[in-house]
Amino acid sequence: MPVALTQAPPAPDRSRLPAVDRVLAWPAVAALAAAQGRLPVLDAVRAELAAWRADGKVPDDAMLQWGIASRVKAQTQPHLKRVFNLTGTVLHTNLGRAPLPAQALAAIAEVAAGATNLEYDLATGRRGERDDAVEGLLCRLTGAAAATVVNNTAAALLLVLTALARRREVIVSRGELIEIGGSFRLPDIMREAGCKLREVGTTNRTHLRDHAEAIGERSAMLLKVHTSNYRIEGFSAAADEAELAALAHQHGLPFVVDLGSGALVDLAVHGLPHEPTPAEALASGADLVLFSGDKLLGGPQAGIVVGRADLVERLKKHPLKRALRCDKLTLAALEAVLRLYADPDRLAEQLPTLRLLARPAAAIEALARRLAPTVAAWLGTRGQVEVVPVLSQIGSGALPVDRLPSHALRLTLAGPKRGSGRALEALAARLRALPVPVIGRIADGALLLDLRCLEDGADEAAFAALFAAPRAA
Repeated sequence: MPVALTQAPPAPDRSRLPAVDRVLAWPAVAALAAAQGRLPVLDAVRAELAAWRADGKVPDDAMLQWGIASRVKAQTQPHLKRVFNLTGTVLHTNLGRAPLPAQALAAIAEVAAGATNLEYDLATGRRGERDDAVEGLLCRLTGAAAATVVNNTAAALLLVLTALARRREVIVSRGELIEIGGSFRLPDIMREAGCKLREVGTTNRTHLRDHAEAIGERSAMLLKVHTSNYRIEGFSAAADEAELAALAHQHGLPFVVDLGSGALVDLAVHGLPHEPTPAEALASGADLVLFSGDKLLGGPQAGIVVGRADLVERLKKHPLKRALRCDKLTLAALEAVLRLYADPDRLAEQLPTLRLLARPAAAIEALARRLAPTVAAWLGTRGQVEVVPVLSQIGSGALPVDRLPSHALRLTLAGPKRGSGRALEALAARLRALPVPVIGRIADGALLLDLRCLEDGADEAAFAALFAAPRAA
């Protein structure tokens, strides 16, 4: 009669490792397989036995079961998870950039659950355009005649260059030949689009006459790129956008502006440094303006193009547009975020990105002082926690030299190695291993937890609960 999987195993032969089938029959392992699936558990059993075999040791049953359970947990947990961004960079590219408002999350859930009119016109019962979900809103917010959306701003630039300038020259100032995150460079994008880059001027000074002298029979457009991730100061000059637009139009060329960060409102109204807006670029004469959805706009990752209707139509009809288009979840979230801009008086309240950027330093300091004792108790005798003033940054290339006054918990270690990089890295790794990883930054012999992106209320309570666990080892 076959032995049931939940039957207790006989006393093991301590001279060798148990067989895979025997381990799978242990009650704890069988329960794990019932909960998580047989294949992940089988893989974990084989891997754990192989590890012990390579080590030349035979563990007891409890140790073997613990190792198997740990492997299954690691395999079955999602790779993407929520983290606490305490780095001091609000729009952190590596941490997902802009947090979405509740309205966008609800919109994603609504369209993700079933069929939706993504490319279906409910009025006519015929095929529709997926850009219809956001085009009207974008036009009202920027003053553009038309708009289209792709996966990100690099994709938007690739589409514009391919559709409007392939095999021709694109004139750009040398001071604007940017490199964005991940070593993506503007000249590389141009090369992939089949365009020839025509550099004009110098790194620090480019004049209108430099652009004018470069225009020839092979010219396709004048391109201006907002240097959002660095700033040239001192003896510098750049051609005025209105003058560039007039020059381009005089020669029958489109003037394209890549804004990058994409603030839709004047940030100065909210006590922040001013960032150029798409509406301002269009008012200066730009024919197309490109900007991001997940930076200062505060929405999902997207590359947005607004401007002249005939040029936007060419982009929509180009084969590359299909390869770069957004899915229904992105469009639903973007539409929900854009609708928040219709109520500017409550925008800072409802849009998390703007709310975090405009947060008063005094409110952050008060939060830090409430949380310091909890974190200090968790750290114990290994070190101490202080509340210190720091400067946050906006991030993702927006306003690169501007800083926002903030406060942080400064964690320092006791003992002779208190300021060593290895000891601080170990402490940072321990914070990253918490159920909700806490990510700070190491600076000046300490681990800083900038609390600008930790909000009062639910966030504060969840953060405090993490440090109510046993002390740091």
